[in-house]
Order: sequence, then structure tokens, then C-alpha cells
Amino acid sequence: MVADALVYHPSVAHYLRFVATTFGRDKLLRVVQYFARFYAWYLLRTNGTTSTIASWNTVKKQFALTRKLLRVGKNIDHLKAAAVAADSKTSDPILRYTQVGRQLGYAGYLTCDSLAVLDAAGIHKWSKAKRIQQEAYRFWAIGIIFSAVGQLYNLHALRQREAKVDKKEGEGVVEANRISIERSATKVQLLCDFCDATVPMSALGWVALDDGVVGLLGTLSSLIAIYGQWKKTA
Repeated sequence: MVADALVYHPSVAHYLRFVATTFGRDKLLRVVQYFARFYAWYLLRTNGTTSTIASWNTVKKQFALTRKLLRVGKNIDHLKAAAVAADSKTSDPILRYTQVGRQLGYAGYLTCDSLAVLDAAGIHKWSKAKRIQQEAYRFWAIGIIFSAVGQLYNLHALRQREAKVDKKEGEGVVEANRISIERSATKVQLLCDFCDATVPMSALGWVALDDGVVGLLGTLSSLIAIYGQWKKTA
């Protein structure tokens, strides 16, 4: 039967594995949130109707709030990851330090973000919520900066490794392929860091970017993350 063919199709099972992950669901919500941010800006610039612009702004705000609620408690994950990275004695010292800085930055961001969640949801208004949210953006920016520094250093380290590889030997070919895969993953993460950095940096006033640019770059980084998670759950 057609229904059975659809229900038991491998793509359906793959999709279920994908949405079963918190990361996958969050990135799907994030795509909608940042596309709505871009599209509301686009409609405003192209003389869209007030009601349509308001609808897309509502989509942006509601999806942002949903993601904020789902992030509550996730700071513990990053604190643990920072501790694990700090205890790692086999990794490169610079990569270890940048990883610790990245995880602590994200942990600080999520901690401040959680403190302001009741105010954002309209449950309990707090006079310090706006300042706390600004601190959250600072921590987020710091985490991204550490991440980007780590990726740039990793690219440098990969170039040094590649220079020592003898591609005429079988093991050298395998190592060269491994380095190529690691380099591609590092470049993708660096691109995502660049895209994501526009969000806190524009919110803090460090860079002058409108909602159109931030929305598009946020959508791009979310789609890249979805593609990566989709491959992991294959």
C-alpha cells in the first residue's frame, strides 16, 4: 500500500531521528526566526502592508521566545564541556584554551539569557532584564570570538601537518584526505561563527548592521547547522 510505503520509507525514519534531537529542532525553529527577521525588514523596505509586517514580526518574536524557553538549563552542558576541555592533557594548548573560552562564553550567555526568560515571556517584569540581556550578548560574542580564533589556529595547524605528509605513500594519502576533511569542517564552522557573530555584535552596537543582513546571515548559519545535523543522523 502507498501509506505503508510512505510510513516505512527510510527518509521518514531519518527525519524522525533528526527531529528527535534537541539541536535539530532548535535549528529548524532558528531558520524560521531569522528568515522572519529578514522578511519583515524586506517588507518594510518594499512598502509591504502594516498587517503583513506585523505578522512576520510576531513570528520572529514568538519563535525567539520559544527557543529561549527551550534553552533554559543548557548552560550546564557548556560548563561541563568547558571542564572536560580544561582537563584534556592531549590536545593542543591553544585549541584547549580557545575551547574553554568558547564554552564559558556560551555558558555565560545562556545563564544570563535564562535569567531574563520570565521577563521576555511576560510572566514577571524585571527592571534589570534589559541589562542582563546585554550581558548575555557580550558573553555570546566572547564565545564566538574564542571559537573563531580556535578555527583560524586549527587551519594553521592543518597546513603545518599537511606540509609533513608524503602523498606518495599509502598512509600519506590517507592522512592527506583526513586533513582535507578536517579543513572543510573547520572552514564551515568559521563561516558559521562569522554569520552568528553579527547577531550579538549588532545588538551591542559594535557593528552597524540592519535586520536584513543579520536575518539573512542567521538563516544561512542555521541552514548549515541543519545540514550538518541531518548528515549526523543519517
